[in-house]
Amino acid sequence: MDVENLVAFIKARELARLGKGTDPIIAKYRFCNVRRNDDRVTKWIHMNYMDLRDPFPWFTLTVARLFNLPASLRDIKQAVVPFKPDTMSGILQKRKMAGLKNFNAAYIVSTNGRAMDKVDYLIQEVLEPLWRKRETISASLTGATLAQAHDLLQRQNGLGSFMAAQVLADLKYLRPEEWSDFHTFAASGPGSKRGLNRVLGRDIKKPMQEQAFRDTLTALRTEVNKKLRWKEPLTAQDLQNCLCEYDKYRRAQLGTGVPKQIYKPHIRKD
Repeated sequence: MDVENLVAFIKARELARLGKGTDPIIAKYRFCNVRRNDDRVTKWIHMNYMDLRDPFPWFTLTVARLFNLPASLRDIKQAVVPFKPDTMSGILQKRKMAGLKNFNAAYIVSTNGRAMDKVDYLIQEVLEPLWRKRETISASLTGATLAQAHDLLQRQNGLGSFMAAQVLADLKYLRPEEWSDFHTFAASGPGSKRGLNRVLGRDIKKPMQEQAFRDTLTALRTEVNKKLRWKEPLTAQDLQNCLCEYDKYRRAQLGTGVPKQIYKPHIRKD
């Protein structure tokens, strides 16, 4: 495994977060942070959409990650728990008519082939069914591992493997002690599979079964953390995220493509 190049990227990205970066590719293009919890949107969601008093935090975080945009999430928060679909729809449609964005382009959210407005689809076909099953799903999540919770969530309409994993990547920080696989669970995504194939020296399009991905990720995580020697080792979820960003980085480095987004420093508006 080519662990050295991956670790070099991880170190360079972390230095950039600390304002000490010199890598020209990382300076030019947008790359997520090494630790997902350092990303600006994740920080906002954890501060505004995670509450120990919330009876259905998995539902709240599903809403958060489907829209993934602080501006729209701030406006619809009043309609999340208890879920008020008509109120939420009205707020989002008004935003759309005003020319405002409702979604963050970082995550691809589709209508799964249905010819209908995306907001209507998410509210009617995804969130309303989840809300109706809220008690059953909550009971099933009690005492589950992240792997078991992932299996449960991705069986729900509109929540594929990637989105289910993103919801759990937030949820596990609400009560970390409740998840036995807090540090070791991660689900693959297209980008992280490509990144892992790069590390393995294989064709980036080579298929990989989910269990093979997780087993290889476990071994890679051990090697990466040995080389980093950071006080707080990377979780499997963070390493999965790094592999996705590493795939983007190597494309730019090798001249085979460029990341979609140019880096634009965030200007805080108080």
